[in-house]
Amino acid sequence: MNEPLIDIGVNLTSKQFRADLPHVIERALGAGVRYMIVTGLTAPLSQAALELARAHPKVLCSTAGVHPHNARGFDRHTLAQLRNLASLPEVVAVGECGLDYNRDFSPRPEQRAAFDAQLELAIELKKPVFLHQRSAHSDFFSALRNARPKLTGGVVHCFTGNAEDLDCYLELGLCIGITGFVCDERRGTHLQQLVGRIPSDRLMVETDAPFLLPRDLKSASGRRNEPAYLPHVAASVARFAGRSEGDMRRQTTHVAFQLFGLEARFGQLEASGAR
Repeated sequence: MNEPLIDIGVNLTSKQFRADLPHVIERALGAGVRYMIVTGLTAPLSQAALELARAHPKVLCSTAGVHPHNARGFDRHTLAQLRNLASLPEVVAVGECGLDYNRDFSPRPEQRAAFDAQLELAIELKKPVFLHQRSAHSDFFSALRNARPKLTGGVVHCFTGNAEDLDCYLELGLCIGITGFVCDERRGTHLQQLVGRIPSDRLMVETDAPFLLPRDLKSASGRRNEPAYLPHVAASVARFAGRSEGDMRRQTTHVAFQLFGLEARFGQLEASGAR
C-alpha cells in the first residue's frame, strides 16, 4: 500500500515513549504512517507536544488542550496558556477536550466549565476541536449543539459509543475517529457493526498510543501501542466497513488533511507518501 496514513491521535509525550521516541517515529514512518498529530492533554503537555512538532516539522503537528481528567483547577491562566499555544501554526486543533463521567477524575462542573472555555477558544481561533466523551453523552452533545454553528469543525476522538451517539455526532457534522478498540472481541463488537455507517468523508483512524493496543495484535513492547500499528487499525476498519484497504487509507488521510488544514503544515498530499 503506497497511500500514506495519518495517526490523528497519538500521545508521544507519554513517559512510555521517553526511552525510544526516535525509534517509535521511525517505525511509524517505515510502516507508512507518514504524519502524526501529537495530543495535548494539559497546558504543559500541550507545550511539550508543540516542541515535538517543531522538532519533526515534516512529520508531526500537535493539539493544545486540557483533557477532562485534568480539568480540575482550569482557570484564566490555563486558558491564556492554551490560547498562546493554539494560535501557533504547528497546533492544528484545540483539545483533547470534552467530558468524562466514567471516572470523574475532575468534578463534573469543572469539566463542563473547561470544555465550554475550550469550545469558545476554538471558535475564537477558527480551529477544529479534538473531542473526548465517556459516559457523558447528554451534556457533551448539548454543549456541542450550542457551539456547533460557530465551530470550524471537530472530530470525536476514539469513538466507542452506540448508534444513537453516532447519529447525534454525524447530525452535527462532526468527524469520527476510530482506534484499535474496534478490534476488541470483548467490547468492540458493536463498533464493528457501526463503522460502515460512518460516511467516508467523516471517518479518520488513530491509535491513541501508547494506549489501546489492538487485542488481535502482539506488540514487541508488551501492551504498549505504537503509531506503527495504525495500518492494522485501518485494515480492520476497512474490513468491518466493507471497503477496500487502499480506499480506507486514502480517504481517512484526505479527511484529516481537510479538517485540520494540514496542507499548510505538510504541503499538498501526495499518494506516494515519499519522505
